[in-house]
Amino acid sequence: MSAGGEFESLEEILERHVPEAQLSEVKRILFGKEITKLLLPEEAIETAKECNFELKGYGFEAAPEQLRLPRKIRVGLIQNHIVLPTYAPILDQINAIHQRVGQMVEVAAMCDVNIICLQETWTMPFAFCTREKAPWTEFAESAEEGNTTRFCQELAKKYNMVIVSPILEREKLHNTIWNTAVVISNSGNVLGKTRKNHIPRIGDFNESTYYMEGDTGHTVFQTVFGKIAVNICYGRHHPLNWFMYSINGAEIIFNPSATVGALSEPMWPIEARNAAIANHCFTCAINRVGTETFKNEFTSGDGKKARNDFGHFYGSSYVAAPDGSRTPGLSRTRDGLLVVEMDLNLNRQISDIWSFKMTGRYAEYAEELSKAVQRDFKPNIVKEE
Repeated sequence: MSAGGEFESLEEILERHVPEAQLSEVKRILFGKEITKLLLPEEAIETAKECNFELKGYGFEAAPEQLRLPRKIRVGLIQNHIVLPTYAPILDQINAIHQRVGQMVEVAAMCDVNIICLQETWTMPFAFCTREKAPWTEFAESAEEGNTTRFCQELAKKYNMVIVSPILEREKLHNTIWNTAVVISNSGNVLGKTRKNHIPRIGDFNESTYYMEGDTGHTVFQTVFGKIAVNICYGRHHPLNWFMYSINGAEIIFNPSATVGALSEPMWPIEARNAAIANHCFTCAINRVGTETFKNEFTSGDGKKARNDFGHFYGSSYVAAPDGSRTPGLSRTRDGLLVVEMDLNLNRQISDIWSFKMTGRYAEYAEELSKAVQRDFKPNIVKEE
């Protein structure tokens, strides 16, 4: 158990309590077929220990083919606490998180990571529970020219790495705020941005006080390492959201998130894994970690007493493959870097077996959905006379 009373991980509990003879079968049912552990460089392991964050590495294999070479790449997922208290000066908070994540990106580079994704609004506390505009809107910055984007551009160019940087964006033209992921090419150039499609209105997730649904659709980014998409946080609850990124050609869909245990933890291990299966692609679920405390109390409109924290962000970041297998999760309590090697050939191989795209009745779905969104829609229900 951590100092805050949270247990470390589901995997740790299984290892400790399930007899060895049954453990492999339990893991097969829970996590799919066994995957390989990566041998990571000793320098990376030692640096992670010195910097006090967890480092794990796993690999997904694809079958050898006669006409295609393997398309092996490595992705990295970073989960982290905020570094300074929520009431510290804004620039100090941002700089401290930049420094912390910079250390972790350096270790990712030691592990030959090609694409790395950070957690939702990674440069700030997840303050949207408070419904306070000040000081939190001051964390918003330009997606194209902000300090965080420039920081990530330097790292991307230095390490020949694509960086997915989810930030609170301030659009200059209209001073509008968005929940945005900036995708930075390994060249150091800004490849583009994508905005959060679905905004929660549940519990303490008062995000529509700050920003509304995105207007960038289901953008897919062609990188030198593969085609990627970013399904930000609440979008993971919407199967059609995953589906549209897949329809646009995504081979890897990242899901940078900020979610707490009391609300969503039983759903967390299922949703990204299900999306990988249904869409013949890899999915990467990233969640922040820790409990963030705010100066002023806030309520949720649920009859419970006012409080100063959102709850425990449970980390547990993982990667799922199109065959239904997945990595163990990172810790529920610690900062961590998950390094995953994947052969993108697996996407087509699994598609050839299951053929979900071939057997999908998309024209029929589209026709019925176009009717369902009309005000005079009548459900097709047969009743006994």
